[in-house]
Amino acid sequence: MRRNKKLYLQIFIALIILAIALFSGLYIIFFKPNVHIPQGKKYVYIYVPTGCGFEQLMDTLSTHNLLKCQSTFRLAARAKRFRYPRPGRYKVIHSFNNNHLVNILRAGLQSPVRLTFNNIRTREQLAARVSHYLEADSLSILNLLCNDDYLKQFGFSSEDILAMFIPDTYEFFWNTDAQGFIKRMYLEYRKFWTPQRLQKAKGIGLSPKQVIVLASIVQAEQMKHPDEWPRIAGLYINRLHHGIPLQSDPTLIYAWQDFSIKRVYDFHKKIDSPYNTYKYAGLPPGPIITPDPRAIDAVLNYEHHNYLYMVARADLSGYHHFSRTLSEHNYYARQYQRAISRLGIR
Repeated sequence: MRRNKKLYLQIFIALIILAIALFSGLYIIFFKPNVHIPQGKKYVYIYVPTGCGFEQLMDTLSTHNLLKCQSTFRLAARAKRFRYPRPGRYKVIHSFNNNHLVNILRAGLQSPVRLTFNNIRTREQLAARVSHYLEADSLSILNLLCNDDYLKQFGFSSEDILAMFIPDTYEFFWNTDAQGFIKRMYLEYRKFWTPQRLQKAKGIGLSPKQVIVLASIVQAEQMKHPDEWPRIAGLYINRLHHGIPLQSDPTLIYAWQDFSIKRVYDFHKKIDSPYNTYKYAGLPPGPIITPDPRAIDAVLNYEHHNYLYMVARADLSGYHHFSRTLSEHNYYARQYQRAISRLGIR
């Protein structure tokens, strides 16, 4: 009897030891923090590209020295049958264990990126800017921005496509491709054009795209003092309604595609381009910059007046003189030309 009790006790103790060992092993493999974060940081981001396999993921984790113990992570991944991580940008916290890390990579629980753009002048510039935030490379984005057959589904062409991009800060998943980016921006464009804005555009006699084109000119004319935007918008709307060419210097600079030009001369006005608003009346075919939403609203809520001319003030404050007559405008224009000549601006 005593022998049986002793045997049972030994078995019981062995089972306890086995359970403790098993629990300890499971804890180490699954639940013990296993992430190494550089000193002074609480988290880091890792990027898992589309098509990434398990071994490529291990290479990434190893390159960034993020795992304290790679073997336990491999054991946890094998036990959870984790082989294919979902692409994306993942926030890795110092307290993560293998179980948590496997779960977010398998489920695709990524952290979004905040994509910001403004003052974009060309499709190439937009593609380059976006590719800094997303997995999509600049060439794949640019190819779509230049593809008229693709863009017509959104009601745009390669000439006016920049009018679809409303400057702001947007959240995207890092692994968004070029098509996903453009489709999302089209939805944001539709969201921006509320019934109230559409009604105001109709009242001016312009389409939403034309409002954005005009807003781009307004902003390009006045980059320093946005409080002048409604007045400048009113001036150009007066010219449009009277059939007078806009005669906007920034459109000439855009036509030349030389954004280093500081002073426009008569020879600049001879370029044969639809963006030459000295030669062709009406609006150019596309925006010359992606205008700030405030510039768009400045056009929709333009100042009503009788001004037809404007020129920068001779005090070089960045503000303008506005005139109703050409003679008054020429007077202020001579003052400004003398002021910039004294400074040697060519």
